[in-house]
Amino acid sequence: MTDDFSVPAENGADAMGRRAAAIDGDALEAALHRLGYAQFRAGQREAIETLLDKGRLLLVAPTGGGKSLTYQLPATLLPGTSLVISPLISLMADQVDALQERGIAATFLASTLDAEEMRRRTTEVGQGKYDLVYVAPERLAFGGFRSMMARLNCPLIAIDEAHCISEWGHDFRPDYLQIGRLLEEFPNSRVLACTATATPVVRDEIIERLGVPAQTPQLIYGFARPNLALRVREVKQKNERNHAVDAALREALHKPGEQRGAAIVYCPTRKATDAEAERLRDKGWSCMAYHAGKDGPRREKVHRAFSTGELEVVTATNAFGMGIDRADVRAVIHLAPPGSIEAYYQEVGRAGRDGEDALGLMLVSPGDMARRRSLLEMDTDGNAPQAHVIEHKWGMFLELMRFSEGGSCRHDAVLRYFGDEAETLDGCGRCDVCASIADGTDDERRSDEEVTLLVRKALSAIARVHGRYGLTAAVALLRGIDDPRLSRAGLENTTTFGVLRDHSEDWLMRLLRRCVTAGWVDFFGSDRPVVALTESGIAVMRGDLPVRLLLPPPRVRSVPASSAFKKARDPERASAAHEELDAQQQSLFEALREHRLEVARGAGVPPYVVATDRSLREIAMSRPSELDDLLLVHGIGPAKVEKYGAGLLEVVRRQSAGPDGASPFPHSTT
Repeated sequence: MTDDFSVPAENGADAMGRRAAAIDGDALEAALHRLGYAQFRAGQREAIETLLDKGRLLLVAPTGGGKSLTYQLPATLLPGTSLVISPLISLMADQVDALQERGIAATFLASTLDAEEMRRRTTEVGQGKYDLVYVAPERLAFGGFRSMMARLNCPLIAIDEAHCISEWGHDFRPDYLQIGRLLEEFPNSRVLACTATATPVVRDEIIERLGVPAQTPQLIYGFARPNLALRVREVKQKNERNHAVDAALREALHKPGEQRGAAIVYCPTRKATDAEAERLRDKGWSCMAYHAGKDGPRREKVHRAFSTGELEVVTATNAFGMGIDRADVRAVIHLAPPGSIEAYYQEVGRAGRDGEDALGLMLVSPGDMARRRSLLEMDTDGNAPQAHVIEHKWGMFLELMRFSEGGSCRHDAVLRYFGDEAETLDGCGRCDVCASIADGTDDERRSDEEVTLLVRKALSAIARVHGRYGLTAAVALLRGIDDPRLSRAGLENTTTFGVLRDHSEDWLMRLLRRCVTAGWVDFFGSDRPVVALTESGIAVMRGDLPVRLLLPPPRVRSVPASSAFKKARDPERASAAHEELDAQQQSLFEALREHRLEVARGAGVPPYVVATDRSLREIAMSRPSELDDLLLVHGIGPAKVEKYGAGLLEVVRRQSAGPDGASPFPHSTT
């Protein structure tokens, strides 16, 4: 180990660039082979070269996408001891073992080590004996550890699972908040932040909390999973749910005992996890349950049995998944929607990592929205969650519900959500939506006037049951069904009773759920949540705001099992089913993101408080010119217009003006 690499703080970027130039392509190839790889995967070389040249990089790639190589390879070339911060102790141990087998000096420090072993490794780290040191984030709280690292040459600090720094994200870890202070103590170190789940607003929050420059390069790749057939199916009864799970397992694994791979069934509660494991064992599957209510040795036994191929199926809560490295998972099934698209795609992405055909099935039911709202409002350890945290997480869940409604290729919807525009497929030909489009069963078109009338009638039912009942009562009111709740409230005598009796109960429920995801209807009350119109919902019902909603298709249609493993592409029709940003709109969206980050830093708030990604996308599409126009944008109310409106409009004006001050494109109000 040498100590000859030091980057002057005032000219760090230039020095890093000169050092990167000294590491030529031959050196990168030699290091790659030393680590046991024949070639780079897509995006890896670009990530490594960017990190070496610029000194900063935010890398977003899915689980299993090869992110670890982007810090392991530079660490073998840069003199000194590189630091890797990771919350996954089992993954740290596995990576250290693999590196040591290749002759790379690496170790890890974590709470699983006994005191004597911890002292030995810490001493050796202080002596500069390692190229890489993996540490759990809680290790950063020890002043002695940070002092020791400060005495070493630390050319690179890599932060794995960087989304854990987001306090309002789906996997927040308080120890990650210390990393920003750590980086201040190492101004000359390169910084790599890696995550598998970061939308634009989360990426901005990572950069803000780490304290790295706003211009830090961001590289996004690898989210396209064309071998994975994504489906969403609505179920109402328990037997319908069981049938859907059994059919998916038969399709993916055929029959118990045939050694065709494995499946993961994610369950919403510990009780459901145990019950589903017992049911599947009765069906003949080799299956065990995994959740946080089981002791450590039991969880480790399940994890090991699944990893070694002893188990065919694991039923689990979201506690199962970190560090899973089994390539032949043929199916991931969700019995209920998780909390966000980020959580969903991370979990479903554990299927088909070997590149072979696999499926992901998410089951949704009419009670999911009320159940999720209740969970978000529930006290934890006697502490009621803050209102803004509830609303943020509710917004994340509604994004998943919008995804579940379909309307466009599911793969492309996810790719655009994560900002991975380069890998969109113009229709994957495998998901349930693409299959419906190919079969000619996509949505029938209705006039704007008809859509508006239907929505306003639906919202009038919510207004009638406002604060008293849930969605089922509103559906009963619209259908004109005899219901004791309606009788007690005298709602049978209103003009709303039976106003949409020509539509099925199922269709009306899906329409009302789309009104929830549109932000016009909300839930409150933790025990038995009831519905209420929001301010924007009242405005829509009164005709003060326009209705922009794709109605549910006239019938729910389940995709035949055989369609998962056949490709039926119709890119032209698939691409027409969604609305995307064109080049000019995308440029405006990025400018609005940069403005959002600057405002958030100045105000000391998370970026999403200023505006969500969805809000910025709508602004980019509509290019408002007046403050009142902003009120038509989802998530922008009077308070946000007063605080942030002028700045947002200035970004729109600046981007819309050409060199001579004229707009380079016609104004749009879509």
